[in-house]
Amino acid sequence: MNNSNDKSHVTETPDVSYIKNVDVTHETGEVHIGGVVRFAIALFVLLAASCLLMWGMFDLLASRTTEPKRSPMAFTDKERLPPEPRLQGAPGFAEGLGKTATPEPTEQEGPAIRAHQAEAPKSPLWEINEVREQWSKTLKNGPVDQNGQPYGMPIEKAKEEILKQGLPARGQKAVGSRQ
Repeated sequence: MNNSNDKSHVTETPDVSYIKNVDVTHETGEVHIGGVVRFAIALFVLLAASCLLMWGMFDLLASRTTEPKRSPMAFTDKERLPPEPRLQGAPGFAEGLGKTATPEPTEQEGPAIRAHQAEAPKSPLWEINEVREQWSKTLKNGPVDQNGQPYGMPIEKAKEEILKQGLPARGQKAVGSRQ
């Protein structure tokens, strides 16, 4: 079965250089290069023409399309916003802040940048600093209604009033005892 004297390996190609067949050669006249080139050029031209026709068809169909009227029941952009308080950075978050406060411009910014910032503050740090400032004013001076009239008292003053009056206490009963 397995001959140990055989030196050639099964996967090696045997040497066939001594075999000569004059009748089998490469035919150069079978394929015409000009025809292949003409076919490739025609294919490219047809491809380009079909792309241009499809582009024109899309433009034609897009020009015929009309945008339907907005339904009277549809929400406006203002009505789509979630109720207050909004998350920082969400659309409409600093809407009220931008009207009441102006950001502090740095010295490195030019006047055009400062004017743009006063119109529409975009910095998340500016937004949260402005919110914290409003919260601290509310805690210090008390809440204010829409007309600017205070309707409560500052939290520190409320703590002092409670301490003056004394905290109400209720009697504690042991757990498990019957009344």
